Amino acid sequence: MRNIIILLLAIAALALSGCAANPVTGRQDFVMMSEPQEIALGRSSDAEVRKQYKVYANPSLQSYVNRVGQKIAVHSHRPNIHYTFTVLDSPEINAFALPGGYVYITRGIMAYLNSEAELAAVLGHEIGHVTARHGVRQQSAAQATNIGISIASIFVPELNSQAGHDLSNLLGGALLSGYGRDHELEADRLGAQYLARTDYDPQAMIRVIDVLKNQELLDAAIAKQEGREPRRYHGTFATHPDNDTRLQQVVGEAGHLTVAAPVENRSEYLKQTEGLVFNDSVEEGVVRDNKFMHPELGIALTFPPEWSVKNSPTQLIALSPKIDAAIQLKIDAKPSGSVSEYVRRAVGNDVSVETLQIEKLHAAIGSANNLLLGVVYFDRKAFLIQCNTKTVEVYNARRDAMRASIRSFHVLSQAERKQIKPLALKLITARKGDTYNKLAQHSPLGKNAENYLRLINAQYPKGEPVAGQPLKVIE
Repeated sequence: MRNIIILLLAIAALALSGCAANPVTGRQDFVMMSEPQEIALGRSSDAEVRKQYKVYANPSLQSYVNRVGQKIAVHSHRPNIHYTFTVLDSPEINAFALPGGYVYITRGIMAYLNSEAELAAVLGHEIGHVTARHGVRQQSAAQATNIGISIASIFVPELNSQAGHDLSNLLGGALLSGYGRDHELEADRLGAQYLARTDYDPQAMIRVIDVLKNQELLDAAIAKQEGREPRRYHGTFATHPDNDTRLQQVVGEAGHLTVAAPVENRSEYLKQTEGLVFNDSVEEGVVRDNKFMHPELGIALTFPPEWSVKNSPTQLIALSPKIDAAIQLKIDAKPSGSVSEYVRRAVGNDVSVETLQIEKLHAAIGSANNLLLGVVYFDRKAFLIQCNTKTVEVYNARRDAMRASIRSFHVLSQAERKQIKPLALKLITARKGDTYNKLAQHSPLGKNAENYLRLINAQYPKGEPVAGQPLKVIE
């Protein structure tokens, strides 16, 4: 096995020997496409991104982000290519770039930034990926690795086995993920340089990395509450370096860069982002006080108090406080048979079925072991409210609450439809005596509202408002 690994690495290294000048460093880097091919790849990939994500419907904000991005791009190592900057309608905390100058930032991350300089830092980092041709180099490395492994399999028949394929995938992933860590740090360094060249404060790059670090800390605290793993980069094969490592390296880089009169433009950024949608968009339905309301489907469902509700484009699920029970909403667009027949097919013949009407809608509830399944027919669809528990004891303890959720299913009223509006950022001025705890009491963000308000105002974990300070709140 050791000889196989050595051969794989040797052939992969040989395949990586093709070179071209790096626009940033001038050194020879391995690439397998020309600049026109890179731009064509970015253009085709941009079409795919727009199928997966919606573009945020705010022309004024789109124009503002584009102006900031173009200002930085002019001072980059590749000012000759055409850059596009797009705000995506996603609550994800993310920004990314495609080869050829296509840069994206989500409204999700913009809610946590607090100045134009910080926006410029995010865009500058992504421009750094483009100027150093990271996407091209990584794709070229992937192609070369596959070529190397294909050649190796000719000389080493064992690589054609399942174990051999697993080893090849592991080695290829290890090589490429290591490559990605270097790219992230290089993009940080380039972004800081571009900030200085454009008269933005290079320290803004440090603040953005700090925002990501605080995001990790808050998510770790919430994950502990919810009994799940934190959403953060970790492990040997992580693409991004640990945020503490990034922070230290960027501090060192930005410390060497000085700007006589650094631009911050905090007021302009806050003005441009007032009204920004926060968390879920209306198209995916909204959750208010544990009630889920979906305008397009025309339905509402209430989950038990104190349960944690997670709504995403692909899943709606509620978890009990001890993470020992879950309620999930699913939809079957083409159901057949009666509701009781549907339940029996879904759960099994041993299920106990209760038929009923919920708001004159045909419905049935089936129970078996640790499972409670509610099925409601509405608008030619079957709505499945599936309740699972870890043990029979938990099922018995949670059964009434789960049945109540099933029976809460109903068609949206006109009054409820008027309540369906997205959460959005609003600017206020802090008054004497204001605290995040007091502001959280009137917030729709639930039990973690205080921490979220601190985070979006760059005062996490212990900061408090000062009288006269512009504050972002969620309404």
